[in-house]
Order: sequence, then structure tokens, then C-alpha cells
Amino acid sequence: MAILVDDAVWPWRGRLWAHLVSDTSHEELHAFAGQLGLPRRVFQGDHYDVPTDVREQALALGATAVPSRELLRRITAAGLRRPKRAADPAG
Repeated sequence: MAILVDDAVWPWRGRLWAHLVSDTSHEELHAFAGQLGLPRRVFQGDHYDVPTDVREQALALGATAVPSRELLRRITAAGLRRPKRAADPAG
């Protein structure tokens, strides 16, 4: 069981954001996100985007801080990475 969170370096709407994932299952991730008060509707297919304050709460609840590349490597190895969508050829 591992809930992982990378550094909050992604700017959006005046805040910095991180990615919260599980390298075990999406069910584990949803349960952990529920403890943080994150609604299921903000799930991004393989991760939750979390602002800095929620990242800190996740760490306090036992999430493991990892670099972004490690986070991506681990969810890919676990088969939990959602493939990128191809560009729409219709434009």
C-alpha cells in the first residue's frame, strides 16, 4: 500500500498543485482522498490534483513524498497510469 504525492510545483489559479496517486489501486486512492475531503468528481482518471495545503495534510496522514518521475514510474509499473489521449485529428 502506497499513497504517493509529488512536489507542488504546478501553478493554477494562483496556487501550486501536486499529484496524489496510489501505486496499489484506485480504490485505495479514493479512500485516502475521502479522508482528505476530496470529492470523487475531481479524480483525473489516475490521480487527484491537490493544492499545497492538502498535500501537507496527505503527508500527515501517511502519504509518501516522491519526485514526479518516481510517481509516474510507480503508477505505470502498477498498471494504473491512464494513457494520454491522442490529439483529435478533426481539430
